[in-house]
Amino acid sequence: MKVVIIGAGAAGLGIGWRLAQRGAEVTVLERAQPARGATWAAAGMIAPVGEGVDGAQAEFGRKSSALWPTFAAELEARSSVEIDYRRNGALFIAPDEESAHVLGERTLVEDGLELLNTPQAREREPMLTPLISGGAWAAEEAQVDNRALGRALAQAFQRAGGKLLRNEPVMRFEISEGKVFGVRSPFKLHAADAFVIAAGAWSGQFEDLPENLLPPVVPVKGEMIALAAPEGARMPEHVIWGNEVYIVPHYRRLFVGATVSQSGFDTSVTENAEHWLRARGIALLPGLESWPLDEHWAGLRPGSPDDLPILGPTEIENLFVATGQYRNGILFTPAIAEVMAQTILDGKLPPEYLAFDARRFA
Repeated sequence: MKVVIIGAGAAGLGIGWRLAQRGAEVTVLERAQPARGATWAAAGMIAPVGEGVDGAQAEFGRKSSALWPTFAAELEARSSVEIDYRRNGALFIAPDEESAHVLGERTLVEDGLELLNTPQAREREPMLTPLISGGAWAAEEAQVDNRALGRALAQAFQRAGGKLLRNEPVMRFEISEGKVFGVRSPFKLHAADAFVIAAGAWSGQFEDLPENLLPPVVPVKGEMIALAAPEGARMPEHVIWGNEVYIVPHYRRLFVGATVSQSGFDTSVTENAEHWLRARGIALLPGLESWPLDEHWAGLRPGSPDDLPILGPTEIENLFVATGQYRNGILFTPAIAEVMAQTILDGKLPPEYLAFDARRFA
């Protein structure tokens, strides 16, 4: 079976890797450089609790989180790239009494979330301000080096026999008798048996496709900063959520994110976002006030109208979609790779994932 995948983010490369392992002849077309979009711009959290989703998406997140340890080990072995997967837990901080009440209510209904008082929270993370009103602990939350993840997926995919073409945007879909028979780049026609749109925030930008086939994806901009640890400074040991931000330790840097805005495809950064993120982070960890800014960037998340992933076949039988992950692209990577590889080979989405069916918007 020949498959063409449009988009070399974590989803496209993960799907391509799993298909290539199962004997498919897979080509991934990337408009720019692999894994340099939302995959690169993320903070690398594997956070089914942190993102606070519910329903079918929560179950999907738990399934994918459970897949991550084996997925990470296999990916490192196949790619020879370390992705620093760590299941070291996350702290959820209540900066005031109202948020402490909300957090307490969550611990009553969510598995894996343990309520902490202020001393207990500060015992787990001594850098926290003493002015908080409590917290909660999620032992199963994890993180990964998302930028290394992109490199590892590209390497594993190619070692499995996949073909990765950089700087090769898709200009046109060639459709005849209700099927796609090829896609045109500026350089050639790529023919295949099946085609997958996995272009993240750009998945709805193929103007030659009928409107009912395009996934209704909108780009949701997020800005993030990285603060560098001064020499000798203590680093937080866990991901910290609270005060409308998350703080993620990455080697000797702390990622603080992220803003949310709909600004089209604008990826410029703003001083207002930097100041807001820094202030929110310092309110939780006062010691960060002296930490210098090391990096400031923006990425575009693929949002959907109902905030659920968009997966599976379209109204054209050999055209598939994998997008709409919004803030959960890293978390969902192993599950999307497995589900979509099975769906493409079988021609239909497994019934347990019909809530994500790409045809629900047609």
